[in-house]
Amino acid sequence: MVDAPAQVRPGGRSAKVRAAVHRAVAELLAEQPAEALTIPAVAARAGVHATTVYRRWGSAAQLLGDVATSRFSGDVVVPDSGSLGGDLERWMEDVATDLTDPDTLALMRATIGSGPEGGCACTADRHAQLSAIIERERARGGAAPDVESAVDALLGPLYYRAIFSDRPASPDWARRLVATFLTTAA
Repeated sequence: MVDAPAQVRPGGRSAKVRAAVHRAVAELLAEQPAEALTIPAVAARAGVHATTVYRRWGSAAQLLGDVATSRFSGDVVVPDSGSLGGDLERWMEDVATDLTDPDTLALMRATIGSGPEGGCACTADRHAQLSAIIERERARGGAAPDVESAVDALLGPLYYRAIFSDRPASPDWARRLVATFLTTAA
C-alpha cells in the first residue's frame, strides 16, 4: 500500500485557525500574566474548540514556541551598509528597538518560561540574521569574528537587558555594544 502525501492547505480554514489562535495568544499575554495562559482560554478567545488547539499544538509550551517563531521570523531586516560595523550597528539598533515593545517582551518571557525550547524560538531567527551579516563580511573579503562570539557579545547583553532588567536597550547603547565588540574582536 502506498501512503498518500499529506496535503498542506496554506490558505483556508487551517490558516484562519492558526491566525486566530496566534492573535488570541498575543491578546491574552497583553492582558494578563503568562501563568494565566491556558489552551482553553486561548481557544475561547480564538473562537475555536480547545481540542483543535490541543490537536495542532499539543501544549501551551508548543503553542508559545510556534507563536514566538512566527513573531520573530523576518521582522528585522538584515542591513547591507557595505561594512561589518555598519551592518551590525544598524541591525542591533533594529533588534534593540524591537525588544522595547511590551507585547514582544511579554511573548518572550512567556515563551522562555514555557520550557527549554522557548529560548530558541525567540532567538533562532536572530542567530540566522547575525550569521548572514558575518558571512556577507567574509564574502566581501573582510575579517569577521565567529558567529558564537558575536552572539555572546551582542545578543547576550541585549536579550539580558530586555528580559531581566528594567532598563531597556536603547539604540545608542546597542551601537556602543557593537563598537566594544569590534574593538575586542580585532
